[in-house]
Amino acid sequence: MTKTNENKQVVDKISSDKKSIISRYLLFLVGLFIASMGVAFSTKAGLGTSPVASLPYTVSLLSSILTFGGWLNLLSVIQITIQVILLKGGCNKLEIIIQTILAFVYGYLTNFSCYLIRGIEVTTYPMQFLFMILGCIILAFGIWVQLKGNVAMLPGEAMNRAIAKVIDKSYENVKIFFDIFYIAASAVLCLIFLGRLEGVREGSIIAAIAIGNIIKFYNYIFKRVFTGKKKQGD
Repeated sequence: MTKTNENKQVVDKISSDKKSIISRYLLFLVGLFIASMGVAFSTKAGLGTSPVASLPYTVSLLSSILTFGGWLNLLSVIQITIQVILLKGGCNKLEIIIQTILAFVYGYLTNFSCYLIRGIEVTTYPMQFLFMILGCIILAFGIWVQLKGNVAMLPGEAMNRAIAKVIDKSYENVKIFFDIFYIAASAVLCLIFLGRLEGVREGSIIAAIAIGNIIKFYNYIFKRVFTGKKKQGD
């Protein structure tokens, strides 16, 4: 093999790697937008915010030091710190930087998604319940797409992944645990300091239990379809 051919192969490989990375980041951003739409639908339902958002939302009601978005960013910083502590030398510094940036991008996308469906009127409880279910399905799909992009994750999901890796448990089960934890902490804070529930209702509890299981279902369907195609091609 000549040196010219070797150089061409190297250039082709670099070009292919770049295209792969760009495609994966585009897939991730699509997942991020889908997830933001899920949050928007859940918010429109009025039956409780998504589990991860419930805690910063509750704290924003108790303290005006930061806005809801500010407390959400602070939670992201805590989640990133936990990852760094758990993964130690195995922590990807570039991914941590990207997570920090995406935490702010996700906030803007969520606002934009809420803006897109601002004109929809949800007036009855059955309609609220339908929007809540749609929110869970859409949010879970957005998270699943982000996982398939496999380039970065939002701090909360990345923390779940890091913990799952360290304790050798499935990501979905760890997510279910922390979703329930966020809601329980939010409910306790509301009852102690406000005497009522704000941003935490039946929809929050259903989301905490359902989203991780819906992601499992997406994985199951994907594996069945992918395996089926492989068998047909054999």
